[in-house]
Amino acid sequence: MQDLQMFDGARVYTTQLGDKEISIETGILAQQAGGAVTVRCGDTVIFATATMAKEVRPGTDFFPLTVDFEEKLYAAGRIPGSFFRREGRPSEQGILLCRLVDRPLRPLFPKGFRNDVQVILHALSSDGEHLFDPIAIIAASAAIAISDIPWGGPVGAASVGYVDGQFIVNPTNSEMQNSTLALQVSGTEDNILMVEAGANELPEDVMLEALKLAHESMLPVIQTIKQMRDEIGKKKFTTYTVFLPKESTEALVNEMAAAQIAHVIATSDDRGDRKERLAAVNSGVMESLADRIKSGEVAARDVNDVLDSLVKDAVRKRILDDSVRPDGRAFTEIRPIQIQVGKIPRVHGSGLFMRGETHVLTIATLGTPGDAQRLDTLLSDGSKRYLHHYNFPPYSTGEAYALRGPKRREIGHGALAERALEVVIPDDFPYTLRLVSEAVSSNGSTSMASVCGSTLALMDAGVPIDAPVAGIAMGLVQDMDSGKYAVLTDIQGLEDHLGDMDFKVAGSAHGITALQMDLKIKGLDFDILRQALEQARIGRLFILGKMLEVLPESREALSPHAPRILTVHIDPEKIGKIIGPGGKTIRGMQEKYKVKIDVEEDGTVFISGLIGELAEQARVEIASMTEEVQVGKIYTGQVVRVEAYGAFVNLMPGIDGLVHISQLADYRVNNVEEIANVGDELTTMVIDVDPTGKVRLSRQAVLEGWTAEEARERDRGGSRGGGDRSGGGDRGGDRGGDRGGRSGDRGGDRGGDRGGNRGGSDRRGGRN
Repeated sequence: MQDLQMFDGARVYTTQLGDKEISIETGILAQQAGGAVTVRCGDTVIFATATMAKEVRPGTDFFPLTVDFEEKLYAAGRIPGSFFRREGRPSEQGILLCRLVDRPLRPLFPKGFRNDVQVILHALSSDGEHLFDPIAIIAASAAIAISDIPWGGPVGAASVGYVDGQFIVNPTNSEMQNSTLALQVSGTEDNILMVEAGANELPEDVMLEALKLAHESMLPVIQTIKQMRDEIGKKKFTTYTVFLPKESTEALVNEMAAAQIAHVIATSDDRGDRKERLAAVNSGVMESLADRIKSGEVAARDVNDVLDSLVKDAVRKRILDDSVRPDGRAFTEIRPIQIQVGKIPRVHGSGLFMRGETHVLTIATLGTPGDAQRLDTLLSDGSKRYLHHYNFPPYSTGEAYALRGPKRREIGHGALAERALEVVIPDDFPYTLRLVSEAVSSNGSTSMASVCGSTLALMDAGVPIDAPVAGIAMGLVQDMDSGKYAVLTDIQGLEDHLGDMDFKVAGSAHGITALQMDLKIKGLDFDILRQALEQARIGRLFILGKMLEVLPESREALSPHAPRILTVHIDPEKIGKIIGPGGKTIRGMQEKYKVKIDVEEDGTVFISGLIGELAEQARVEIASMTEEVQVGKIYTGQVVRVEAYGAFVNLMPGIDGLVHISQLADYRVNNVEEIANVGDELTTMVIDVDPTGKVRLSRQAVLEGWTAEEARERDRGGSRGGGDRSGGGDRGGDRGGDRGGRSGDRGGDRGGDRGGNRGGSDRRGGRN
C-alpha cells in the first residue's frame, strides 16, 4: 500500500488506537464512489466505499442501509478451496462483521431518510494478527464522513482484551489467545452506540471499566475522521425527500385517535386484547378518512405513521410518568417462567424455556471430533467444535411467509448464544456440540431465552458444563429533553420496538459471558449503563435460580443415544502406524469395532461409538500398537513360540520378548515346555531392550521380586539377546549366550559368539 501514496491526489491521515498506528488513505481508489478510504493497521488493510442513490426506490417505507463485506482469500495469499476456486456467499464470520459495522452507523442517519445507502468493505490484506472488527468500523465511518451522504457521525471503534488482569486496547490475534475478554465498542465523541462482547465470567465492574477505556481510546480516531471531513469531505446532499407525515395530517390524526390510544394503553395489560383494541382504533380512523385518502388530500402511509407514533408516545409516557409497563409489570419484574427438560425422545438433550409469551426449544446433539465445522476464512481458520444455530420461523409471531434459510439476524442471535456458552464447555470435553434453538413463540428476547434453553439442553444431555448460564434483555426509555429515563428488565416485543435500547446480557452466577447492545438514540450515559448492568445481574441470578430448581446439575451420565468417545494420546511420530498404508489399518479397526476414529496432529486419538465395550477394545488396541515397552515393567502376555532355549511372549501387537530358559522359574528348568507352551499366558518383567529393539524378559524376576538390574545380573542367557519386535526370532544371535550352548541355527548371525544361545536365530529369522 505504500506505493499508492505516490499518486497525485492521495491523502494520508494517521491516528492512534491503543499502541498501534492507524493510517487512513483516500483519493486514489474508487473515485466515483460517494466516499472511499483505505485503512491500515500493521499489514491488515480494509478498503471501504460508501455510495448513496439520489432517488428513492418506489414503495420504500424504511431506510435501506446495506453493509457488505467482500472476503477475498487473496488478502492472505490463499486460493479458495472450492470446486470453482472463487469465493461464494459470505461466511458466517463475514455476516457477523457486516452486522457489527451496521449497528453504530444506522442510528446517525436523518429521520425520514429513505435513499439507498450501500457500504462495501473489501479486505485487501490480512496479516492474521490485527483484528478486522475495529478497522472495518473505522473504514466505514471515514468513507461515509467524507462522502456526500447526510449523516450525524463520525463514529470510532476500539477492541479491548483482558490478559493477566491488564486491559489491552486494539489487541492482536496472538494476544487474544490468552484474553478472558473480547470486547468491541463503537460510539461518537459523547457516547457509546454499540457493544459486542464475549467474556470468561467477568464481573460487572470489570466490564464497565473496559467499556470506559474503549470509549476513551477511540476519541483520537474520531478526531482524525472529523479532520478528514472538514478538509477533503464532499458537500452533503441536502435535497433528498424526507418521509415524515404532513403537519396537517399529524394534527388531524392526533385529534381523532390520541385519547383513544392512550386509554387502550392505560387499561389493557394483555397483549392480545391490546392488539385487537388498537386495531379497532386504527380501522375507525382509516374509515373516517377514507374520502380524504381517496382524493389524495391525506396519505394512508402518513396516517399509519402517526398512529404508530401515538402508540409509542402513549407507552413511553405511561412508563416514564406512571412507572407502569405495557403488561403492568414493575421495571425490574421478570415475566412468569416455565421450564421443561428431556421433553423430546431420542435426541441427546433438550430444554424448553418459556418466559411469558417467549418460548424457545433447544436441542443438543453430541457428535464426534470429525463432526467439527471446518473454517477457511480470512477471519478465522481451523475448526470449531461448539456450534449454535438459532431459527426464527414465521409462526412464532403468527405470520406466514416463505422460508429462505437463516437471515443475518438469526445468524447474529445464534452467534451471541454461542459466545455466551462456549466458555463453560470444558476444554477436555472431546465431543463436537451442536445446539439448535427454535423460537417457537416470540414476544421479545428470544436470543436470551435461547441461552437459557441451551444451558438446560446441555445439562440434560449430561455435558459437564463448568457453570449454568442464563441471559436477559434490558431496555431503556429516555426523554432526551428532560433527562428522565427508566431501565427495564426483561423487555418484551413492544418495549423493544418502542424503546431506545436493546441490551442483552448473559452470564453465570460468577460473571458475564456475553454482552450485546444496540441503541436507537445517539448515545448512552455510563450511569445508565451501570444501572442496566446491575439490574441485569439481579435478573440473571433470579432466572438461574428458576432453572436450577428444575435441573440442579448436569445429569451424571451422557444420553444413552449419544456416542461414547474415548481418548488416547500417542507419540505424533506414530500416527502413521495407526493410519496404516492408504488408511488400511484405521479403516480395519473402524469396521472391526464399529467405531469412528479421529486422529489429531498432536497425537490425540478419539474413538467414538455407540457400543462402549467395542470402543474400549479399540482404545486398548490403539494404545498397545503405539506403546513402548518399559524396562522394569511387568506384562502378562501369550506365549507365541517355544524353542529349546526359551519362550517368546507377545507383550503387545507387534512386540514379542524372549524369556530365556534360565529365567522361566525360581528353580532350574530342564525343558521349556515344563513351564510354557504356545497359547499359555505368562507374567514376566522386561529386564532389557537392546538398541535394535530386542526385548529380554524374566519370569523369575516376578517370582523372586527382583529388580530389572538384579534379573539382568542373573540372566545366564545373556542380557543383550532376546526377542525382536516382529517375533521372528533372534536374528543377530545371542552374543552373551550360554557358553555351553550350540551356535545359532543356519539362519543366524554367522558372526555370533561360538557359545551363542541355541536359539540365537531361527530359520525364519535368518531369512530376514
